[in-house]
Amino acid sequence: MNKSELLELLPSLPSSAQRLLDRLLDPNDRGWFPLPGPQMQAYFSEADETFYGGAAGGGKSDLLLGLAHTEHYQTIIFRREFPQIKGLEERMAEILGSTAGYNSQRKFWRLPGGRSLEFGSVPHLGDEQKYQGRPHDLKAFDEITHFLEAQYRFLIGWTRTSRPGQRTRVIATGNPPTTPEGEWVEKYWGPWLDPQHPNPAKPGELRWFASIDGKDVEVDGPKPFMHKDELVEPKSRTFIPARVEDNPYLMASGYKRQLQNLPEPLRTRMLLGTFGMEREDDPWQIIPTAWIDAAMERWSTRKKPDFPLTSTGVDVARGGKDKTVIARRYGNWLDELETHPGLTTPDGPKVAALVLSATRGKGTVNIDIIGVGASVYDSLVVSMDDVVGLNGAAGSKAKDRTGKLGFVNKRAEWYWHLREILDPEHGEDIALPPDRELRADLTAPRWKLTTRGIRVERKDDIQAPIGRSPDKGDAAVYAFAEENARFNPIGV
Repeated sequence: MNKSELLELLPSLPSSAQRLLDRLLDPNDRGWFPLPGPQMQAYFSEADETFYGGAAGGGKSDLLLGLAHTEHYQTIIFRREFPQIKGLEERMAEILGSTAGYNSQRKFWRLPGGRSLEFGSVPHLGDEQKYQGRPHDLKAFDEITHFLEAQYRFLIGWTRTSRPGQRTRVIATGNPPTTPEGEWVEKYWGPWLDPQHPNPAKPGELRWFASIDGKDVEVDGPKPFMHKDELVEPKSRTFIPARVEDNPYLMASGYKRQLQNLPEPLRTRMLLGTFGMEREDDPWQIIPTAWIDAAMERWSTRKKPDFPLTSTGVDVARGGKDKTVIARRYGNWLDELETHPGLTTPDGPKVAALVLSATRGKGTVNIDIIGVGASVYDSLVVSMDDVVGLNGAAGSKAKDRTGKLGFVNKRAEWYWHLREILDPEHGEDIALPPDRELRADLTAPRWKLTTRGIRVERKDDIQAPIGRSPDKGDAAVYAFAEENARFNPIGV
C-alpha cells in the first residue's frame, strides 16, 4: 500500500489508528510505536479491561508506557512494590530521551503534549485506599498476578476522565501466577485462561461482564439492563497473549535463550505463558496443593452419598465484606459450600435460621463461637440437639498422627486434622467440592513448630496474602473437626 492509498484509508479508521498512521507518515516522528502483532492488537483493543502478556518478553511494560506517552492524558501505572518501579522509570527516560518533567519524589512525570504519568504501589492490603477518588483515564497494572483481587477491583473504580472525547480503560500485564495470591487472575479472565471454562474465548475476543448481587456474571453484550431497580452497565474484558518471539528487539538480544534455561515449571510459565499449571508449594504450607486437588477430583467423580448429614461447619461473617459459609459433610464427602454475604447475616438469629434451613436440623453443627458466632450458637442450641461451639484460641491436648507433636491451640489441631485425613497415604479418601476460593483458602495457611507445638497462622494473618477472609476454608475445617471437638463443646 502506497502513501496515497494510506491517506484514502485514513477517514475510515478509528481515531487512535488515525493518530498512529499520521505519526507513521511523519518523517520527523521518531517516537514510540507499538510492535506489529499482539502489542499492536492490545494497543487498539476496544476492551474496557485488557490483560496482555502471559509469557515473558512480549513488551508488556512498553505497552503501558507507550500508551501513556501517545494515547492517554492521565495515566497511573501500579507495581505492587515501589522498588519495582525503577525499571519503568529507566525505560520511560529511554523513550523520551531524558528525564525532563519527572519528579522522582512524587513519582510523577509531566509528559509532552499536556500528558501526565504517575507511578503507584500498594504493597499491603489497605494501601489501595490512598488512591481513592483519584481519576485516571488509563489505570495500568504491571505484573497483575502480584496484586490482590480486592486491590485491583478497588483501584479500577476511579477510571474516569473529564476530558471530552478521551477514552478510558484498564490494562493489566503479567505472567502466569506462581503463588495462590495471584490465582484470582485465572478466574477473572476465565474464558481465556481457564482450560476448564465451559465457554472459552479466543485471544482478543471481547466478552461482557456485569456485577449482579456482588458477583461477576457474563452477559450477552454491552446493552445496559435493569436489575432490582438498578440500571446495570456491562464492561468488556479480553486477554491478548504475547511471547518473546513477538519482540524482535529481545529476540536479537538472546533473551529467549535465557528463558529456555530457567528451571521448570518457571521455564514453561515464562517462555510459553501457560496458565493453570501446578505451582511449587511453600515448605510451610499446611496442606499440600496436590492433596486438595486430588480431593476435588474425587468429588467430581462421585455422587452425593445417600446417608444422613454427618456434620456442618459454620463460619460466621465478622463484617460486611466477609461471608457466612455453611459447609455440610456426609462422611468423607463435603457438599458444595453455601455462602451468604455478611451484610445479609447481621445477627445470630438470622444466621441460625440459615443453618436450620441448610441442615433441616440434622447432624452436628460445628460453629466458631469467637465474636459474633457466640450469638449464633445461643440461637441454635434452643433448636438443635447437637451444636458444638468451637473456640480456636483454646488450648489443645491432642497429638498428631505420630503421637509426638502437640498443638498450640484448637485451631492448629483442627487444621492439622484436615491435613492428615487428606494425606493420600494415610488419609480417609476425602472429597472436596471444586471451588477456587476453597482451594486458595486451604493452601494459604502456613505453620511453624514452636516449643508448645504446631502453630497455625491466625485468620487475620491469612487475610493479607489472599485479600479476603478465608471463610470457606475455615468452614470446611470446622465440618471435619467434629471428632476432635465433640468431647469438649466449647473448646476449653
